[in-house]
Amino acid sequence: MTMSTGGRVSEEEYLRTVNEPDYEFEDGVLIDRNVGEIDHSWLQAALGAYFFRRRKLWDIEAYISLTHRIREGNYRVADVCVHRRPSSKEQIPTTPPLIWVEILSPKDRYLRVSDKTSQLLEFGVPNVWWIDAETLEAIIHTPQGMRGVEHGILRVEGTPIEVPLHGLEED
Repeated sequence: MTMSTGGRVSEEEYLRTVNEPDYEFEDGVLIDRNVGEIDHSWLQAALGAYFFRRRKLWDIEAYISLTHRIREGNYRVADVCVHRRPSSKEQIPTTPPLIWVEILSPKDRYLRVSDKTSQLLEFGVPNVWWIDAETLEAIIHTPQGMRGVEHGILRVEGTPIEVPLHGLEED
């Protein structure tokens, strides 16, 4: 869903304006993000904490609500993302993370999230995870295609990274 701004916004204006909540930006248009509900916020915090506690073990850095420059004129915000170490010191990274998490709420539209996922894969993100904030059902998108999640455990091929979605409450 696109926010009505009464006109187009320049990339420079987007970058220097504090937007609450964070908006995404594509070719002059501000794009709403569905955030702010308990289920979404809880899952975002739980995933961020899970990754953060394992950052040294897995040689990663975890971030919440981090804006990335996908290309000129296109900025997207990850609900949660994981970068390999050493991660860029850019305040708005221009390199793809290892994992990009989209926490889905009932208000999310499939076509919008699907289009964003295509852009992320083109940007070079090797793992885009969709997680339903209410049910914790998940889908993994990679350059090889889309697949379901076995036994509620998200994994990154070729790494020790495993996230047991239903174990987040106990962690």
